[in-house]
Amino acid sequence: MTDSGAELGRGPSAEGPGSIGSSLLERLKVESPEAWRRLVHLFGPLVYQWCRRHGLQAADATDVGQEVFRVVACRIGRFRRDRPADTFRGWLWTITRSKIADHWRRRERQPQATGGSTAQMRLAEVAAAEPAGPPPSDPPTESSLYQRGLQLIQDEFTERTWKAFWRVAVDGRPPAEVAEETGLSINSVYLAKSRVLHRLREELGDLLD
Repeated sequence: MTDSGAELGRGPSAEGPGSIGSSLLERLKVESPEAWRRLVHLFGPLVYQWCRRHGLQAADATDVGQEVFRVVACRIGRFRRDRPADTFRGWLWTITRSKIADHWRRRERQPQATGGSTAQMRLAEVAAAEPAGPPPSDPPTESSLYQRGLQLIQDEFTERTWKAFWRVAVDGRPPAEVAEETGLSINSVYLAKSRVLHRLREELGDLLD
């Protein structure tokens, strides 16, 4: 078995938008277009699910999601983590919740045939939610958030390193078994997992808390 620890990263040639020495959040605050694309890739599906959970049809959920990210673009410089409870998802949920309420207020103002009691009921449901409370919990959706985060950094690692990480961290296979599959030493398998997770935290940092 060959110890291919030197293969764990692709080196300078692998550098791209996700490896420029600052976190995604920092790049958002300097209005990097690539950072914004990555943010929408990460959180767009989550915002969409929040909207759907509060009764919006697919097209309306998409429209409200666009409104949410327009607000995020304007206010991202104000996001701070002054307290342990201050999370990006909580901040994003507060904005989303406000836009969902705006949607149902608009519907409530429409004639009864197109809005009416349904809009009133949905608006009441949103209003009843605690504004300062945590975002709705949905383990499958939150798990997919991490999956999308991993997609953003996958190209920074060799195929063998990525396979070693994935088999251990995601599939839950024993490192010795993965070492045999990949031709890496057991130590290199552990190192692959550590480096990928470190890179994920380096890139996404506070956004995933």
